[in-house]
Amino acid sequence: MSGKSIRDLVAAAAATTEGIGAEALELVNAGVGGLDAALGVRYTRIANGRVEAEVAVDERHLQPVGLVNGGVFSALAESTGSLAGMVAAEGRVVVGVNNNTDFIASVRDGVIRAEATPVQVGGRTQVWQVLMRNDGRLVARTTLRTMVL
Repeated sequence: MSGKSIRDLVAAAAATTEGIGAEALELVNAGVGGLDAALGVRYTRIANGRVEAEVAVDERHLQPVGLVNGGVFSALAESTGSLAGMVAAEGRVVVGVNNNTDFIASVRDGVIRAEATPVQVGGRTQVWQVLMRNDGRLVARTTLRTMVL
């Protein structure tokens, strides 16, 4: 499996609703950079029609009053939904063009788990729903529109 890019691994996920294997998932997580790395995003499932990720909350995610900053939810949704979009587009580059995140409940600690599922997947544009939970309760919901480049 070595020598495969994240795009290759994501493209392979398009063939399975079960998800890529543990080894491939670990390679994707090892290759995460940028904002995902800064936030500590860890992908837990990458499959056609569903991508799941999580962030373990720590002080870098908090506002001065001790609550998770809304930008963390927006960024987690953007990353999770965009990766789901890449899977649907068989590894082609996908970019977010609109991110509408509703903050439902505040979070102070624990793990935020995100799950991206398709609302509409077309050849050029896609719409993803991303639900984010903390200890099983819904804390944020995002509608993400993406564009396939």
